[in-house]
Amino acid sequence: MPHATATVNGHKVAETDTYEVVEGNIYFPPSSLKESFFASSPTTTVCPYKGTASYYTVTTNKTETKDAAWVYADPKKEYEKIKGFVAFYKGKPGVEVSSE
Repeated sequence: MPHATATVNGHKVAETDTYEVVEGNIYFPPSSLKESFFASSPTTTVCPYKGTASYYTVTTNKTETKDAAWVYADPKKEYEKIKGFVAFYKGKPGVEVSSE
């Protein structure tokens, strides 16, 4: 069975056996997040294919990683399978995503 984990600064912030992969990014279902680490960010971006993404800042041991994760709350029809699912910005220092 596939398994995915997201860590930020060494803290496991999401873990699941059910996820979606889009454009090389693992999208975690909302139920897999450890919500206490997440705070909404004012940042948004627009993807012409998926729609508007909102971001989260992830805080671990008083260390903030701004815009470490994003979510499409209302994706375009072709990407409804990731509605509400969260992906992590692997290029940010301290952010790691793995799957088995």
